Amino acid sequence: MTVIPEFASRYIDLAQPRLGAEVVFATDDFFAPKERLISPADPIFIPDKYDDNGKWMDGWESRRKRTPGHDHCIVKLGKPGRIKGLEIDTRHFTGNYPPAASVEVCHSPAAIPAQDAVWTEILPKEDLSGDSRHFYDIENDQVWTHVRLHIYPDGGVARLRVYGVIEIDWTVVRGQEIDLAAMEWGGVPLACNDAHFGVPANIISPGTAKNMGDGWETRRRRTPGHDWAIFALGTAGVIDRAVIETTYFKGNYPDRFSMQAILAETLAASDLEAQSASWPILLPEQKLSANNRHEYGAEIKSPGPVSHVRLNIFPDGGIARMRLFGKIRE
Repeated sequence: MTVIPEFASRYIDLAQPRLGAEVVFATDDFFAPKERLISPADPIFIPDKYDDNGKWMDGWESRRKRTPGHDHCIVKLGKPGRIKGLEIDTRHFTGNYPPAASVEVCHSPAAIPAQDAVWTEILPKEDLSGDSRHFYDIENDQVWTHVRLHIYPDGGVARLRVYGVIEIDWTVVRGQEIDLAAMEWGGVPLACNDAHFGVPANIISPGTAKNMGDGWETRRRRTPGHDWAIFALGTAGVIDRAVIETTYFKGNYPDRFSMQAILAETLAASDLEAQSASWPILLPEQKLSANNRHEYGAEIKSPGPVSHVRLNIFPDGGIARMRLFGKIRE
């Protein structure tokens, strides 16, 4: 069983398309297009699926190299950020994975960095295994805009994840109302008790939900209690308006929800989870309806600036989006 490191749940994937990330260059993607490398879904394998170039694979795959050198691709991150960890995923690539890989980064205003761009290695050449997830802690505190994945000499990689912290100049939005929980403003899910059908990260992602799978949905509860998820805001602020959307959730939306919040910027994630059930109420229990947008203002009982929010749903079900509007702490 693969052990998922803390950084993979603590930080945002800066290379996800919904933040605006793109694979902007590849030396070769004959067998599988470079764009699939950063698909948000887990890679899949369809045994009998082929296309004009051969076996259909869910990832980026170059042809067999018959000349000196090796292949690489460049990913423009969705937002500039500080990288805390990497995942190189070769799931379903067995006889066609690269034996090794390395990663470089740069900071560039261009979509595709110029030839004279300065690249810095953050992951030296590492051996890879087929059909496996490889995680790497990264110790680097600089801000980067692009990642270059080298594979030696060729082959296929299912997914590349670049976990980190979005770099934001908060002075630009001081005094303005923003969605403090939004992924694009640095909001991140920290924990939940269940995510069987969809993860909490979905509900703070940009835009409207594309379908029922683009939300947070728990399994049907067969025991007493209720489901919950904890989020760290991008920065501490005062929440004065909230939106909960149940778009596409018709026979499986929660009957009710509530929110709790706290200012706790120095507590570890494990301590936050343990204490969250006793946090002050931000929004008392509210009824929900199917496939709808619910807005709240006067109902909010603001305790002042908060840094973390716990969303409770009763007893279970699915939420499409959560928006928490307010101003950053002065």
